[in-house]
Amino acid sequence: MTFPQSPQAPHVPTPASRTAQHRIQTFTDDPANELSEMATRLTRFNELGIDMRGQEVLDDIATDMAERAGFLYGMVNAFSTEQTFLGLRNPPREAGFPIVGRAMSRSHGYCPEVVQRKRGLPLPDVAASPRFQSNHVVDAIGIQSYFGSPIIDTVTGLALLTVCVIDPEPRTLADATRLQTIVRDAARAAADVLKISTPAP
Repeated sequence: MTFPQSPQAPHVPTPASRTAQHRIQTFTDDPANELSEMATRLTRFNELGIDMRGQEVLDDIATDMAERAGFLYGMVNAFSTEQTFLGLRNPPREAGFPIVGRAMSRSHGYCPEVVQRKRGLPLPDVAASPRFQSNHVVDAIGIQSYFGSPIIDTVTGLALLTVCVIDPEPRTLADATRLQTIVRDAARAAADVLKISTPAP
């Protein structure tokens, strides 16, 4: 789905590339292991022929997921030297919400937590969680709800990607199961497109 272009919507700046930073952003207490896992992911992406570029079919999955959930943003997010949104759904520019680019620092947002824990993360009300209420994404976009799910590769045992929806409005605990199911279904769809073998449900 293509939205009309408009200069009014704010844009969330894309962080500097690895070349510009001369270092890789880490987000765990064990950077050496984290960088080793990153190298394994890069090798696996190459084996699977997954380019770190946006793909229309994954944009469609992100859009369908966001619309089913009633969220403004949807992402299919590859973890390499940075977070790369291979699938991305932004709100319409004329709506005035921030527009997210295709890349973000490895340490920003809530997807790093999903990668580390290798299981879903439902945050229906970010402000209700002291651990997650302060975050670059919250500050830059005003996100108040997040639902994310990993795509775990059976060959490496690693979360190669995450799939998530985010929104500036909080959700209720009563709706959390439905929303997490939508995101989990999208993760399976993205894994099928990318030919990633995942563990049985």
